[in-house]
Amino acid sequence: MATKKPRYSITLDDEMFKEIEDFRFEYRYPNRNRATIELIRLGLKAIKQQEAQKNKATVDTDADK
Repeated sequence: MATKKPRYSITLDDEMFKEIEDFRFEYRYPNRNRATIELIRLGLKAIKQQEAQKNKATVDTDADK
């Protein structure tokens, strides 16, 4: 099945590979690729939320001055 989406490879240590496999089976992803994409999506979302909270805290601190 050909795709025009960008592709790249990653190298993992055994522990991280096992964690991804555990996540995949626990949440019933059909393949490793989809599980990995979901983990990346969740990680990026968490980073954006942390940055938004950090920015909000800075704005709140500046408002208190």
